[in-house]
Amino acid sequence: MVQQDGQAALPEASDVGLTSAQAAQRLAAGLGNDVPVRASRTVGQIIRANVFTRINAMVAVLFGVIAVIGPVQDGLFALVIVINTLVGIVQELRAKKTLDSLAIINAARPRVVRDGVAVEVRPQEVVLDDVIELGSGDQAVVDGVVVSASGLEVDESLLTGEADPVLKQPGDPILSGSFVVAGSGRFRATRVGRDAYAARITEEASRFSLVRSELRSGVDRILRFITWLLFPIGGLLLYSQLFLDAHVTAEVSAGGTISGPFADALRGTVAALVSMVPEGLVLLISIAFAVGVIRLGRRRCLVQELPAIEGLARVDVVCTDKTGTLTEAGMRLAEVRPLDAAADADALTEVLAALAAADPHPNPSMAAIRDSCGTPPDWPVAAVRPFSSARRWSGASFTTPQGKQHWVLGAPEVLADADSPAVAAAARTAAQGLRVLLLGRADAAVDGPHQVIPMALVVLEQRVRPDSAPTLDYFARQDVAVKVVSGDNAASVAAVAHTLGLPGADQPVDARDLAPQDADFAEKVEKATVFGRVSPEQKRSMVAALQQHGHTVAMTGDGVNDVLALKEADIGVAMGSGSPAARSVAQIVLLDDRFATLPHVVAEGRRVIGNIERVANLFLTKTVYSMTMATVVSLLAVAYPFFPRHATLINAVTFGIPSFFLALAPTTERARPGFVARTLRLAVPAGLVSGLAAMTTYFLVLDGADTPTLADRTAVLITLCATTLWVLLLVARPYVWWKAVLVAAMVGLLLAALLTPVGQAFFALDMSDPAAVGTALAVAGVAAAIITVIRVVDARWLSRERDTRDS
Repeated sequence: MVQQDGQAALPEASDVGLTSAQAAQRLAAGLGNDVPVRASRTVGQIIRANVFTRINAMVAVLFGVIAVIGPVQDGLFALVIVINTLVGIVQELRAKKTLDSLAIINAARPRVVRDGVAVEVRPQEVVLDDVIELGSGDQAVVDGVVVSASGLEVDESLLTGEADPVLKQPGDPILSGSFVVAGSGRFRATRVGRDAYAARITEEASRFSLVRSELRSGVDRILRFITWLLFPIGGLLLYSQLFLDAHVTAEVSAGGTISGPFADALRGTVAALVSMVPEGLVLLISIAFAVGVIRLGRRRCLVQELPAIEGLARVDVVCTDKTGTLTEAGMRLAEVRPLDAAADADALTEVLAALAAADPHPNPSMAAIRDSCGTPPDWPVAAVRPFSSARRWSGASFTTPQGKQHWVLGAPEVLADADSPAVAAAARTAAQGLRVLLLGRADAAVDGPHQVIPMALVVLEQRVRPDSAPTLDYFARQDVAVKVVSGDNAASVAAVAHTLGLPGADQPVDARDLAPQDADFAEKVEKATVFGRVSPEQKRSMVAALQQHGHTVAMTGDGVNDVLALKEADIGVAMGSGSPAARSVAQIVLLDDRFATLPHVVAEGRRVIGNIERVANLFLTKTVYSMTMATVVSLLAVAYPFFPRHATLINAVTFGIPSFFLALAPTTERARPGFVARTLRLAVPAGLVSGLAAMTTYFLVLDGADTPTLADRTAVLITLCATTLWVLLLVARPYVWWKAVLVAAMVGLLLAALLTPVGQAFFALDMSDPAAVGTALAVAGVAAAIITVIRVVDARWLSRERDTRDS
C-alpha cells in the first residue's frame, strides 16, 4: 500500500500500469497532474485588468471633481472610459473563448496504460504511478522512471541546455519537459503536478501570456514619461487656475451646480488633465491584439503568446522544412530498386516489411513502407536501432529461418561511401524530386559496430501542397526571404523548391559540408536558399546565424528534429499534426497544417502593429498639445480655454472614434524596429504646433480680456479640431474610400455640435462671432501647412537614412 501525507493508503502500483479504479482513487486523493492547461486569463482577471488601471483611477478622480461642481455634460469623458473598458472586456473575453477552444484541440494527449491497454488521456488525468508510453516526438508531461525501453533516446536540452540525446535504460529517470528523439519506451510517473521538475516552467510557458515585446515596452516607456510630466504640469496648472487670481470665488446655483470663476477654474483644470491622459492607447492595443487572435483563430491558428503576432509582423526570413510543410505529410512507396541484378525484389520487400513492423512509432517514410509492403514475416527481433534525425538511419537485427540477418535503412550518403555507385544512383533519382532511402545489409548487429553492403534503393513519392507556390509567391512580394532547411537529400529538396519557383533553388547546399564553427558559416547561410541533410543542431545554428545578421527569423516545422530550431527562432510555427514537442515550444500552431495560413498570420501581425503605431501617433499628439496648452496657460496665468465637455468633443471627433476604426484596418507594410522614435517624430511636432496654434487663436480672440467668452472658447476649439483632423488625415494614409468616409463623418459630427442649437447648448458653444471663427480657421490653415512641411521633410530624411543604411 502507498501511504500519502494526510491521505488513506492506496493500492500499490505495478510496472504494467494501473487499473481504472486505482487511477480514480489516486485522482480523488489529489495525486493527479494538476498543472493548469494552456489558457488565457480568467474572466475575473480580464475584468480586473481592464477596470482597475492607473488611467481609469486618474479619470475617476477627475470625474469626482466634476460630480461635485457639475454640470453633467462636463463628466462625459468618464462615460467614454466606461464604454472603452466594456469594449476591451468583451473583446478579450471573445479572444479567451477562441484561445481556450483551440488550446484544447492542441493539448498533448499522453498515452497511459490503464487496465492493461494504452489509452489517450488529458495531461491533467495522469496520476501518480501511471505507466506512460513514449514514442518519437512525444514529450514527458510528468517525472518518472523508465520501466521498459527500445532504443529510447531523450533530448533534455529544453531543461538542461545539453543538446546531446541521452540513451535511457530501465531504471533511468525521465524529466518532465524532455522529449523523445528516437526509439520508444514506457515510464512510471513518480512526481506529478507541481512536484514535477519542470512543472513551474511548463505552467508559465504554457500559459497564454502578454510577455514583453518592443511594442508594449515602447508604449510603457511613453506612458511612464507622460506620467512624470503629468504631475508637474497638472500641479502648475491647478495652482495657476485656482490661486493666481485672488478674486476666484464660487457660487452655488439653485440647482446645486457650482458656478463662478472658481468652478470655471476647476473645470478648466479637469479639461486639461483629461486631455493629457492617453486613455484609449493601452485599451486599443489590447483590442487590436484580441481581434487579431480572434481572426487567426477562425483560420485554425493558435497564438500561444500574443507578442508572436508582433514578431511575425517583423519577420524578414522564413525557414521552413520540406516534408509536411511544402509537401504533404503522407508519402507513397513508388519503387524498391535492387542494386544487384541477382537480388530478389520480393525478398527485399519482405525485409522492408519486417523493418517497418519492428518500429512501434514509425516516421512518415517508414509508415509509407509499412502500408505498401504487406504482412511482415514472423521474424523475432534480436536488436533494434530506432531512427533519429541526427543519425539519419534505423535498423534491426532479426532471427530468420536462414539465420541472423542485420538490416539498415536510411540516407544513402550516410550508409554508403560517397563515391559508391549506390550514392550516385540515389542522387540522380533524388534530383527528380523523389525521396530516396538506401536499404543495406550489415555484417553485425545494428546496435554495435558494423559495415553496410548496399542492397536496394527505396524510392518514395511526395506530393507538393497545391498552396505552397502561392504562399512562396506572397512572401517574395512582401520582401520576406524563404529558406528551405530539410534533412532530406539536397538535390531532392532543390527539385521540389524549383517546381515551386523558389529563387536560388538551382544552387542547393549539402549541410554536411557546413560547420557552425567555420568563419564563413553565417555568410553561406545568408546567401543560399535551399539546404539538404541538415541536422537538428545545424538548423538551430542556421537560425542563430541569420539572427546575428540582423534578421527576424520565423521557423516552421512539425517534427522532433525541428524542436531546437523552433525554440531558437524569433517565432516558432508548428503544424498541428506535428510532434507534441514541436507544438509545445512553438509560439504559433497551425492546427489545420496549412502552410498557406502563414501569410494570413503575417498580414494580421502587420495590421496590428501598423495600426497601433497610427493610433499611438494620434493619442500622443493629443497628449503633447494638451501639455503645451496647459504649460502656456500656467505660465501666463490665464483661464484655460476649454471646459471638460469641450475636451470630450475634441477627443471624440479627432482621435477617439477614428482610432477604433484605424486600429482594425488592413495594412501590408512590414513592421520595423524603432516604434518609439518613429511615433514621437510625428506626435511631438504635430502636438506642439497644434497646441501653439490653439493658444495663438486664444490670445487673438481674447484681445486682452480677463475672462474668455463662449465665442472665444469656440474659436479655440475650431482651431484645435481643424488642426488635429489634418493630423488624422496624415496618419490615415494610404487613403481608401472608407477612411474618407470616416473623416467626413467626424467633420459632420463636429459641424452638428457647432451649428445646431442642441449641440451648442449641450457643449456650451457659440458661433455668433464671424471674426473669431475666421481667425480660428486662418490659424488652423497655417498650422496644418507647418505640420505638412514637417511631415514631408521628416519622411524624406527617413528615406535617405534608410537608403544609406541599405547601401
